Amino acid sequence: MSEKVKRNLEITKNALLNATARLMMNCDDANEVTSRAIAKESGVNLAMINYCFGSREGLLYEVFKKILNDVQASDPEFVELISSELSPKQKLVELHFKMMKLMISNYSYSKAITKYILFNRDSDVGMESLPFIAEHYSGRKTYNECRLIAFELTGMHELAVLNYEKIKDCCDIDLTDDEVLKNYILRNVNRFLD
Repeated sequence: MSEKVKRNLEITKNALLNATARLMMNCDDANEVTSRAIAKESGVNLAMINYCFGSREGLLYEVFKKILNDVQASDPEFVELISSELSPKQKLVELHFKMMKLMISNYSYSKAITKYILFNRDSDVGMESLPFIAEHYSGRKTYNECRLIAFELTGMHELAVLNYEKIKDCCDIDLTDDEVLKNYILRNVNRFLD
C-alpha cells in the first residue's frame, strides 16, 4: 500500500470516527446513529465503514475506546489510583468503579457496543484488570487463570451495565448510586478473588 493510500485511509478513518462521535453526542438512542447517518455526516462512502472498522458496531466501539482513553488520560485521580499504594484488590474495585460509572453515564454508547464487545472481543480487550489480579495472586495462580478471572469479571460488569435498569427493577440495586455501585463491585471482586 502506497503512502498516499495509507494517508487517505487514515483521513477516512478519522472522518468516520469524528462524525460518529458527533452523532453519538447529539442523540438520545444509539440506534439513531445508523451507518447511513455516519456516512452522510462524515462525507465518506457508506462501504468504508465496513472496510475500515468491520461494522457499524466496530466503529462505535472504536469511538467509545477513544473516549475511555481520553477520560483516563485526563483524569489525574485515575492516574494517581494506578500508581497508589492501595492493595491490588482495592485498585481493581476502583478501576471497575470508574469504568462502570463511565459506561452507565454514556449508556447510549454502552448499549450500542456491549453486545459487540461481548461477542467480538479479542483476547486483549478488557484486560485492564489483569495486572491487578496477577499482583493479587503473586504467582499462586497461573497467568492464564488470572486472564480468565479478568475476562469473567469484566464481562459480568459489562452485562450489569447493559442491564442496569433491570437490575434496579428486579433486585432493587441502583447502580447509578456511587455507593451502591462500589459495594456491588466489591462483592463481585470478593467472589472472584479468594
